[in-house]
Amino acid sequence: MTKKVVVVGAFDTKGEEHKFIIDIFLKKGLQVITVNTGVMGSTELFKVDISSDEVAAAGGTSLFTLQKANDRGAAIKAMADGAAIVVKELYKKEAFNGIIGMGGTAGTTVVTSAMRGLPFGVPKLCVSTVASGDTTPYIGTSDITMMPSLTDIAGINQLSRVFLTNAASALAGMAEAVVEAAMHEEKPIVAASMFGNTTPCIDMCRELLNKKGYEVLVFHATGAGGKTMEKLIKEGLIKGALDITTTEWADTLGGGVFDAGTQRLDGPGKAGIPHLIAPGCIDMCNFGAPDTIPAKYKDRLFYRWNPNVTLMRTTPEENAEMGKIFAEKANAAKGKVAFIIPLKGFS
Repeated sequence: MTKKVVVVGAFDTKGEEHKFIIDIFLKKGLQVITVNTGVMGSTELFKVDISSDEVAAAGGTSLFTLQKANDRGAAIKAMADGAAIVVKELYKKEAFNGIIGMGGTAGTTVVTSAMRGLPFGVPKLCVSTVASGDTTPYIGTSDITMMPSLTDIAGINQLSRVFLTNAASALAGMAEAVVEAAMHEEKPIVAASMFGNTTPCIDMCRELLNKKGYEVLVFHATGAGGKTMEKLIKEGLIKGALDITTTEWADTLGGGVFDAGTQRLDGPGKAGIPHLIAPGCIDMCNFGAPDTIPAKYKDRLFYRWNPNVTLMRTTPEENAEMGKIFAEKANAAKGKVAFIIPLKGFS
């Protein structure tokens, strides 16, 4: 069966570059669906399947309104919102095998918004001028692959020809590989949250669960790890949660760098899947290098884990607050839930 890939981007300003990767896909025998997010126009270089008018409408506005307002920030937000809706609906109608986009900060914002709403496992690749920086705002909790463009994406030249060929070929390969991966035997999946200090516990649990026919996905409790675990639970991929490491809540309360948000621990309960909760590593809040720690904490107890990670001991009051939060989360669960307390320390 012919594989389908989606090409999403601003065809008004980067039509030539998009045509280049489209031609590669067509030569490889892939079917291409194009989505234009350009506010100022379209292109005659290739067929546009979903127009920017449709994208703007999905974003709650019109191209005329965006053009008249001449507000770049508002236009980017509207097209990002619209692209996310349009691409998600497109996937529901005809499940495609991959999606690719490119751009600078604006283009990356729009195309990654379109990608983040897709299920885990759908190949997503963004060629970006900001791929070598902090990509958290663009990737979020998704599995987007970011590829640095090295130069700005402005025409086809000796360098762009190379990285665009690599990008298109990579997505084509992923589109083929994901079908093969889906053919493997599936086992029920259990999610587990882990830190360095809880690794021995998780390793033993993983060994026991594997023997019983389960597959264990381990998430590093770094904020992004907890958010990703919650997202996959919401998507229905996870059948049980082994939440041994709930330390992210210490960062949520203390302003640490591993904050996973106040929705942390909600996913399993709302999904109705078995949820085992433990106060793993809640006795520490994570910061970066010592000079990044807020001045208000100058009298607290610290431990330097490594040059880039400094741990701050939580207080009895903070721990009591976390206990109340954990109880509320557990009591709100629709499925089976249990809370275990280690008797020899939390980390």
